[in-house]
Amino acid sequence: MTSDAYAELASVGPYGVRPGHALITLVEPHPGHEYAYNRWYEDDHFIAGAMAMPWMYAGRRWVATRELQLLRYPEKSAIAQPVTAGCYLSVYWLTEGRYADHMRWTVGINKRLLRDGRVYQDRTHVFTAFQDHEATVYRDGAAGPRDHHALDHPYAGLALEVIESEGPEQREELLAWLRSRHLPRRLAGSPAAMVTVFRPTPLPSDRMSYVKQVEGVDTRLTLLWFLESDPRECWDPCFTGLDGEVAAAGLGRVEFMAAFIPTIPGTDQYVSELR
Repeated sequence: MTSDAYAELASVGPYGVRPGHALITLVEPHPGHEYAYNRWYEDDHFIAGAMAMPWMYAGRRWVATRELQLLRYPEKSAIAQPVTAGCYLSVYWLTEGRYADHMRWTVGINKRLLRDGRVYQDRTHVFTAFQDHEATVYRDGAAGPRDHHALDHPYAGLALEVIESEGPEQREELLAWLRSRHLPRRLAGSPAAMVTVFRPTPLPSDRMSYVKQVEGVDTRLTLLWFLESDPRECWDPCFTGLDGEVAAAGLGRVEFMAAFIPTIPGTDQYVSELR
């Protein structure tokens, strides 16, 4: 490929600002490798394996200290075994309509990084999936930051929720209930400024071997709650009991509810608090 091909690629196709897709990846560094993993991901992989790629226009890393891990539920989770697994969460936004283009690049670059010895092996992917955007529900209507600002705005915390429906049709009903009833009611007066809702997409067959195929493609929804307060200060009043509300609606079950705070780029802040 010559440099002229980049000008051709940029002149065609979607180039909006909405987060049409996301990469959401929850990873557990192996015991004893926490510092080395953090430095590799932040100093190398966050850039070379993510932000330097076409159509990935925003990204942020989050961390769950042991104190935050112990807030998670349900105890028997289909997402994480044990439910405390997964110290680091990275979230990225992709331009709407550019998932297929981005995916070809990401498979290619990760094969190159692996070949060049720039992939850190002492880690486990707990929950890694590209996802399509389904909805964003705002607490303050047009008064607050938009969803495309969410990974740049200095939010104090993030809650990750994964809900499993009984089937594809029930997922549509679940999404409608979340958008029109559950999320607006839960957001009102809360420290959560917005909730983005995504559905997972299958990974390509030529994905990296250390990343397992996505489960629940037809049945799951992934919710990201962007918090203006530290989740340790608002967890009980805001997030305890969400599983009961979803179950009572008869539309699905909460398989994972977890809290995170943002990492401090360029530092090893919180690494000593993971275990």
